[in-house]
Amino acid sequence: MKSETWIFAICTVFFVLVTPAYWFVTAGSDQGGDWTGTSALTMTALLTLMIALYLGFHAKKMDARPEDRKDAEIADGAGELGFFPPYSWWPLWCGATLGVMVLGIAASAWWMFIIGTALGAIALSGLVFEYYRGEHAH
Repeated sequence: MKSETWIFAICTVFFVLVTPAYWFVTAGSDQGGDWTGTSALTMTALLTLMIALYLGFHAKKMDARPEDRKDAEIADGAGELGFFPPYSWWPLWCGATLGVMVLGIAASAWWMFIIGTALGAIALSGLVFEYYRGEHAH
């Protein structure tokens, strides 16, 4: 995870340098600078810093992965990598019901939001309990 830590640390430095530059470039406007873009860049810098710190703390506690070692061979990365779920239709239905809910709010059609919420609860239950029944049950 050391390589990922460095990537996010470099991104943090980039955003810390770009944010004041953006502020000064947009200072020609009547308001004295673009508050929206400057605050978005500031929050982006803080978020990348948070991720870099998290990965850095965990990299110290973990054994070095093959990607982090200079003397690693390709065969060192062989073996089981973890559990990867098979295909699933439930994320499609979760996204569709979220779309119905947002459309209901945007169109001020609360009945559509309520229908989307009910169908969303069913879709979310199907997604959560997918591995407890059916073909992929554990």
